[in-house]
Amino acid sequence: MVNSEELMEKAVKFHGHKCPGLALGVLVSKYILEHGNDFSVDEELVAVVENDNCSVDALQSLLGTTFGKGNLIYKDYGKNNYTIYNRTKEKAVNIRLNNEPYRHDEMTREERMKKLLDSEPEDIFNISMINYNPPESAQIHESIICDNCGDPTMATRIKEKGDQKLCIPCLQKL
Repeated sequence: MVNSEELMEKAVKFHGHKCPGLALGVLVSKYILEHGNDFSVDEELVAVVENDNCSVDALQSLLGTTFGKGNLIYKDYGKNNYTIYNRTKEKAVNIRLNNEPYRHDEMTREERMKKLLDSEPEDIFNISMINYNPPESAQIHESIICDNCGDPTMATRIKEKGDQKLCIPCLQKL
């Protein structure tokens, strides 16, 4: 059994402070770690998250799913939903927040955090195994120099306008 308080302390070292959002990510991570998954040294685990809130920092610090390694994928849907793929075991789980547990208008921030950390993930989330269909592994692309600003830019992000090769910000300025 993984201890939520210990996970929270580790996540706080990365995130900077305690908050209910971080506690949600701790519970997601707790579920993943208790169900046969380990910290992702490379891209063994992939997290697809549907928000950019504090909870995602817990996944980065506790599961090793990070933007830099390419095993953290962000979809801007504004939902506390998480899909975790284990490439080694070829399994996937979807974890979706069940309603709005411990609402801010009913409890203080500290009360919500404590209540969350005292809960089991299954009490807070709808959890289901899903078909294994992971995103592609991270790719390394060559850089191309933007003809306008001179910045080296990932080849997949260069846009052509006429005979110019432009980075996205330079294209938007034109």
